[in-house]
Formats: sequence, structure tokens, C-alpha cells
Amino acid sequence: QVQLVESGGGSVQAGGSLRLSCATSKYTYKKKMGWFRQAPGKEREGIAAIDSDGTTIYADSVKGRFTISQDNAKNTLYLQMNSLKPEDTAMYYCAADSRWWLLISISWDDYNYWGQGTQVTVSS
Repeated sequence: QVQLVESGGGSVQAGGSLRLSCATSKYTYKKKMGWFRQAPGKEREGIAAIDSDGTTIYADSVKGRFTISQDNAKNTLYLQMNSLKPEDTAMYYCAADSRWWLLISISWDDYNYWGQGTQVTVSS
């Protein structure tokens, strides 16, 4: 069982930055980890993922503004968010997947562990 706890959300003005963190449980293999977000009335959107070999992928909506990274020594996943826009306002979720045979993905159904989420609000 993988436990995921997000932190770092908050309110920021457009153009600002935030860094989200996701603390994960140790001693559990994680093939890939990702960040997702969901705004009220919208579907959950995959925005970034990182594989166990360090490969990263991003949704077009955040490419060039957001950076996903991980510190394996601290068992922590990060999402650095720069140049934030009001449309980035959402609940942000950390996710992990232990199925080694699945490729890196930002599709929500390719992940089998989820955190509770942290709210990000960007004002204009």
C-alpha cells in the first residue's frame, strides 16, 4: 500500500509560483508518479508524470511552466508551478502506480494510488 500526502497548495496571483510536494511511503516500488488536477465541474486532468528512470511527460496546458521532479532520498515528489494562470485553479492530486509493465502516462486510470489533494487558487 502506498500512502501519498500532498502539501504546498494555496492562493497566489496570476504570474506567481507555487511548489507542491507529495510525501510518499517508503519501501514500496513506484513505477511512475504523476500530478493531476480537477477544477469544479470539470474532469480530472493529468498534467505531469515521472517514471522510475526519470523520464517526464507533460500536458500541453502546463508544458514550459510546470516541472515535475522527485527526491528519492526523501521519498518526495514535487511540482514546481511557474507563471500561474487563473485557469490553473483546481484541486491538485498526487498519484502513484506500482504496475511495472505500464508505460509512463498522464491518464488517470493508469494510476492505482491517490492522495487527498491540495487546493491551488490563482487570482487575476
